[in-house]
Amino acid sequence: MTARFRRRRMALSAPVAAALLVAACGGSRQPSGGPPTPSADQTLTEIFNLPAVYNRMGRIAVGPPVPFVGTLAALGGRGDSTIIQVGLSLPNRAFSFQRDGPSFLARFRAEISFNRPGQAPIAHIRDELVRVAGFEETQRSDETIIFQQGFLLAPGEYTVTILVRDLAATAFSRAERPLSVPAFGPGSTSGPILTYEAGARRQRVDSLPLILNPRGSVAHGPSDTLLIYVEGYRFSQPTTVPVDVRDDRGVVVFSDTLRFDGGQEVESRTVRLSASTPPLGELTIAVGNPGGEPRTTQALVSFSRGWVVTNYDNLLSLLRFFPYVDWVRRLREANATERATLWREFWTATDPTPETPENEALDLYFTRVAIANERFRDEGPNAWRSDRGEVFITLGEPDAINTNSLTADRRLEQWVYSELRGVLLFEGQLGFNRMRLVPSSRGEFSRLRALVQRRQ
Repeated sequence: MTARFRRRRMALSAPVAAALLVAACGGSRQPSGGPPTPSADQTLTEIFNLPAVYNRMGRIAVGPPVPFVGTLAALGGRGDSTIIQVGLSLPNRAFSFQRDGPSFLARFRAEISFNRPGQAPIAHIRDELVRVAGFEETQRSDETIIFQQGFLLAPGEYTVTILVRDLAATAFSRAERPLSVPAFGPGSTSGPILTYEAGARRQRVDSLPLILNPRGSVAHGPSDTLLIYVEGYRFSQPTTVPVDVRDDRGVVVFSDTLRFDGGQEVESRTVRLSASTPPLGELTIAVGNPGGEPRTTQALVSFSRGWVVTNYDNLLSLLRFFPYVDWVRRLREANATERATLWREFWTATDPTPETPENEALDLYFTRVAIANERFRDEGPNAWRSDRGEVFITLGEPDAINTNSLTADRRLEQWVYSELRGVLLFEGQLGFNRMRLVPSSRGEFSRLRALVQRRQ
């Protein structure tokens, strides 16, 4: 099987073949009873614990030191075999970058194996290179890298192990889970596979023109699309297969019908679902399978593709330091019926590059929130809201940090921002973790914040 490596905007990628998408017919929206309804039980702790969210959705997810989210897509392979396509979603920040001329370079190794009792493992090891243009990009915590590798397996029970190693350090993360590899006989369908790009196959020996969406997540709003890929195998006659999408309460929010012509070894179909159609939160996508039980997968509609934020109040809390102050105030003052429309307007107004599906300003902001919450965790569970967290989120990485102890019980930390021509001082007591801006630096920080906001 061929392996693919693709970037999410910033990492080096190998060429990926493009193919014509085969659109599904007959889609219809189900009334959702008003504006998007966020999950009521989401907490800020969950937002920073992405592995728990994605593992609950059936993905393979681990946290630091090398965090990744993996998905396994099963399709019919040559003969009676099954293709298992492994997709990994990784952030740039998982790796140790080193300067390489005008850019920054990192290398990682992915090791994937499938094990059955009494049989030799089926394994693949591959090294990859990631190149980004600037230091800020090395710190991104959202999805910036997609790694793919295909395997040809006999149907049956396996244990799959995935290990990702930072080659510039000793850090690695490992995940393991049982896997039941299905068979795809005549008259059956694959499960719904969430992708960023999808082409068409006509034979089971054809390569897979897919780029997986490992997280299965989309950003709520008209600019993003949930792309669902399904294959049908050797239908003897024209056949229709239902597709439905249910929210976390089991309510159908979208339905569609896939029409297979029959008489072909493989038929490929896709469903394009605007991310403004379903409500915020976790979704269950089910595809009817004439050869057995419906096949399902989980998806996630969030305020941002790269961040699990599905609760409006949590969103407002996270945006407390976002530089577009007037927009955040409007979001806070909006009533329930205005929120969905206002969020889309907010997304458009704050997006520096509207030709891409991402909002780079929000991605950078949420990346800094996550970094601050991890870096200053000695300040408590909401470390990103500390003085150092606020400054880091607002101004970014300082050019230099100088620390010293002034007295037996007093310590000082100096942050230097050369481009902004500013110096900020934080003061704390030895033996205590909290650091606070000194009064004179609070005014200086206000000046620097205003300067950054004017540059937006």
